[in-house]
Amino acid sequence: MDLSKIAVSINKAINTQEVAVKEKHARTCILGTHHEKGAHTFWAAVNRLPLSSNAVLCWKFCHVFHKLLRDGHPSVIKDSMRNKADLTDMSRMWGHLSEGYGKLCSIYLKLLITKMEFHIKNPRFPGNLQMSNRQLDEAGENDVNNFFQLTVEMLDYLECQLNLFLGVFSSLDMSRSVSVTAAGQCRLAPLIQVILDSSHLYDYTVKLLFKLHSCLPADTLQGHRDRFQEQFKKLKSLFYRSSNLQFFKRLIQIPQLPENPPNFLRASALSEHISPVVVIPAESSSPESEHVVETDDLVDMDVPVMPAPLETKFDDLFGTTAAVDPFNFSQNGMRKDDKDRLIEQLTREIQALKEELESFRLESGRLCQALRGRVSELEAELAEQSHLRLQAAGESEFLKAELDDLRRVREDTEKEQRSLTEIEKKAQANEQRYTKLKEKYSELVQSHADLLRKNAEVTRQMTVARAAQDEVDEVRREMQEKVKAAQDVAEKTGKEQLEQLQDLQRELLSSRTELDSLKTTVSSTQQTGVILMEHSLEEI
Repeated sequence: MDLSKIAVSINKAINTQEVAVKEKHARTCILGTHHEKGAHTFWAAVNRLPLSSNAVLCWKFCHVFHKLLRDGHPSVIKDSMRNKADLTDMSRMWGHLSEGYGKLCSIYLKLLITKMEFHIKNPRFPGNLQMSNRQLDEAGENDVNNFFQLTVEMLDYLECQLNLFLGVFSSLDMSRSVSVTAAGQCRLAPLIQVILDSSHLYDYTVKLLFKLHSCLPADTLQGHRDRFQEQFKKLKSLFYRSSNLQFFKRLIQIPQLPENPPNFLRASALSEHISPVVVIPAESSSPESEHVVETDDLVDMDVPVMPAPLETKFDDLFGTTAAVDPFNFSQNGMRKDDKDRLIEQLTREIQALKEELESFRLESGRLCQALRGRVSELEAELAEQSHLRLQAAGESEFLKAELDDLRRVREDTEKEQRSLTEIEKKAQANEQRYTKLKEKYSELVQSHADLLRKNAEVTRQMTVARAAQDEVDEVRREMQEKVKAAQDVAEKTGKEQLEQLQDLQRELLSSRTELDSLKTTVSSTQQTGVILMEHSLEEI
């Protein structure tokens, strides 16, 4: 296969027109990856496209890239991982937009990145996720830890699929027959790949959860069960809504999930599980061949338009061959020239009738095709209207319930209004009481302020008095110390003086004793003198 032809098909498949990707161009891109055993040509062509400046272009790139990841050569995933950083930046950039294709591109790019990472971590899974039960067991290597991690990754993968589903549906105006318009088909076409992936992910997740519940306690897997049940409700609703769209009816047969999710706590429930199978009819028309109100497509390919061979025209009309003379000209005696002229005239008339019949046939073919297209439109509108009728019925029930709630709320409001009047009266009385209390409170605050000021003054005075008392105490302590010192000195001096007094007394006593002795001596001396004098006188 010529690589230039592949590049041309890539550019034709990924363009700025808001129409679904043509299946023939996408098929050429897929065959190109098998031809070159990789995605080098695809990325070489894509890197030249302004994907960051045109949201429709980026959306159609995501659609084609999703097809290549599913049905292209296995090396497409490895070759595309080199561009993971660019895809992440592009998703972050488009994520700043809150509506339109920008938001959808951000969600779709996150899904594709998740898909690549899943297949890189789990290389046993092919791009289209089709595996047998034995291959699924081998993917987990019969290790409960591997099965646990694989279940988490599948739930994350399925979450991205559901986000894209919800994003596309929320961006469409479901009140109109969007599935038969070019813009609606452009947004809905990638969901075929999402339906194919999500059906396998749902099936494998159910089988892995049953396997985990046979090996691990139920409490350990409570988070897995809660998350799966939430995704089950979303997926069931999305499958149902998709199956009612005319666009999908002609391209894919969408399975319906059971009414209730599987009961993983009952091991025998695995035998009741039916794997959802998505059927794509062998003769399904591509999205671009869906009727989009174009008169150029109104050609009836089922009505044969090829004219019969010239030599069999006469026989086809009159049921005989040239060897039989149906008009028995010989018996009537007609000349051969007249017979030839009649044959030529009849042949011309037959040819004219044949052309007119052919014209009628073509016209009837065109009318039939137009009517078929109109019938398809009406069927699509009928399906949409039926869906809308069901939605309206549901909304009507919802509105009735809301009306009942509003009535109850109104009655409650009237009761509350009556009680509010009483409350207002009580509030007025309370307001008066509050005013009085406020005045009393103001007086108390003023009195409290005065007391605080007095308390401050008293505190200040007490502080001054305490300081003065401290000074007095200090002076008293000093005086006591001085008195004590003086007493000590006086006591010491008294002792010394007492000792001196005692010494003086002893000396006085001694002096007295000596004086008495001297007196005695003097007395005796005087007596002796007297005696001597008497003796002297006597002698004289």
